Amino acid sequence: MPKITYIDSTGERRTIDVEKSLTVMEGAVQNQIPGIDADCGGGMACATCHVYVKEEWLNKLPKAEDAEQDMIDMAFEPKKNSRLSCQLIVSDELDGLVVTTPSKQT
Repeated sequence: MPKITYIDSTGERRTIDVEKSLTVMEGAVQNQIPGIDADCGGGMACATCHVYVKEEWLNKLPKAEDAEQDMIDMAFEPKKNSRLSCQLIVSDELDGLVVTTPSKQT
């Protein structure tokens, strides 16, 4: 299983195995990762699964679609490396992905 590392806003790291075809958000929710609220359950109707993707991973991910970018614009402190974790589908190519949660979710 691919390993995903979640870093919270205080710098605490948690690396977990996430089943392929799940989203990064689902992996977080199933493993009680703090900082990813996922209020809409992955329906891209909120921005409470907002994460910052480690820079070296940005080119390995599919580009954010307009609807995702619109939701990111409403997130707390969006940055150029912001993504919604509900839109990141785990695959072998994402083994080692590192994401950081913001200090709060909107």
